[in-house]
Amino acid sequence: MRIVRYSYPNNRFISSFRQSPWAGLEGEIDRLFESTLGHVVGAPASGRFPVDVFEDKENAYVRAELPGINRADLGVEVVDGYLNLKATRKTKSGESEETVALNRSVVLPENVDAEKVSAAYENGVLTVTLPKKEESKPKKIAVTVN
Repeated sequence: MRIVRYSYPNNRFISSFRQSPWAGLEGEIDRLFESTLGHVVGAPASGRFPVDVFEDKENAYVRAELPGINRADLGVEVVDGYLNLKATRKTKSGESEETVALNRSVVLPENVDAEKVSAAYENGVLTVTLPKKEESKPKKIAVTVN
């Protein structure tokens, strides 16, 4: 499941009444396609990469596809309620070498136990497992009938 955040443009309601109601539609469609399909073209110019965030009863997960990156060039850290992912992609073309730095920060939910975070990198996919705290996990309570 991929979550795409949509936010209305700031100047939408500031425009004058003489403007066509269809004005800006092309820009909105371009922005929507760029936010959902930008990862197909490659890494954005900002150095950010798409991530998938999902959860089950026990854990929350952050998954990022980072093909062509060595395990030694990955960095995962938890700082002040944020999960920071860093990667460096090195490509050689002829005698020159190009280095691209990729960064992404994800806000951690309050119910995540930051001391037990683990990460695995396999076949170009980085998966970070964020275990939930014990008090936030659902507990089954038996009900007795008198």
